[in-house]
Amino acid sequence: MTSEITLFVNPTAGRGRGARAVRPAADALRAAGFSVRTVLGSDAPDALRRAREAVDGGTGALIAVGGDGLISLALQAVAGTHVPLGVIAVGTGNDFARALGLPVRDPVAAALLAADTLKNGTPRAVDLGRVTGGSGGSGGRWFGTVLASGFDSRVNDRGNRMRLPAGRFKYDLAMLAELAAFAPVPYRMTLDDGVERRIEATLVAVGNGSSYGGGMRIAAGAEMDDGLFDVTVVAGCSRSTLLRVFPKVYRGTHLSHHVVTVHRTARITLAADGLTGYADGEPLGPLPLTATCVPGAVRVLAGADDGRSKSK
Repeated sequence: MTSEITLFVNPTAGRGRGARAVRPAADALRAAGFSVRTVLGSDAPDALRRAREAVDGGTGALIAVGGDGLISLALQAVAGTHVPLGVIAVGTGNDFARALGLPVRDPVAAALLAADTLKNGTPRAVDLGRVTGGSGGSGGRWFGTVLASGFDSRVNDRGNRMRLPAGRFKYDLAMLAELAAFAPVPYRMTLDDGVERRIEATLVAVGNGSSYGGGMRIAAGAEMDDGLFDVTVVAGCSRSTLLRVFPKVYRGTHLSHHVVTVHRTARITLAADGLTGYADGEPLGPLPLTATCVPGAVRVLAGADDGRSKSK
């Protein structure tokens, strides 16, 4: 075990919670006997470059202090390496942390869990998705929770274009606007069997984790260590049906509705005209996109790996 570890920080996460979390997290880690250095960046590419330098330099762990956006950046640095990832979730959604049962908005508890795992336990091996196509570059992009496309990605597109209002209310307004313009999308979807399926769908969500958007359990049955995605397809439906189904997403009970189907697959290609894909809330670029589930792609400081791997 290397005693020097790296805090990878987004100070603006959660309206400043990221900045406020750094000192108590660092103090807890130092009290546990670790030497702590902090990495910030002037923007996302600079932050990722610095995180990769820390990983390449042999840091004992990269501990992300922020929300799902920062964790997404951290995954690009640690996936496929021997450096474990710690998560101090202080963002708005925190879906990656929730899926793994990690502390949320409690930086001291999260830091102590990371420290205890480094000293006394074994990091948990967790699957990631690897996306090629879009604007992810030739090497692709890793994601931990959900790849979204369709109605939900159009809401993201519209929300990102809106300058006001700030915060989550912006996306509520974007959702209302997208409902007014709502129409099902013709998709071409290819799973492990290699058969191209032509479907009309409201959305297709590829779940490595169970939720996105701060607890919307779109892929409620997904496990992060089973080597498979849960692909949730909401078929083409009326606006009124969508309004009845959508609130059920927060409890995961939408999966029993007749317009919803779930496919379990290790690989998926999605194609549709005029759609942007989002993974972990970050834009990937236009479809077509191919996602592959990579078993055990990252080791997370989530307590001892006690044989929780499951298969369905």
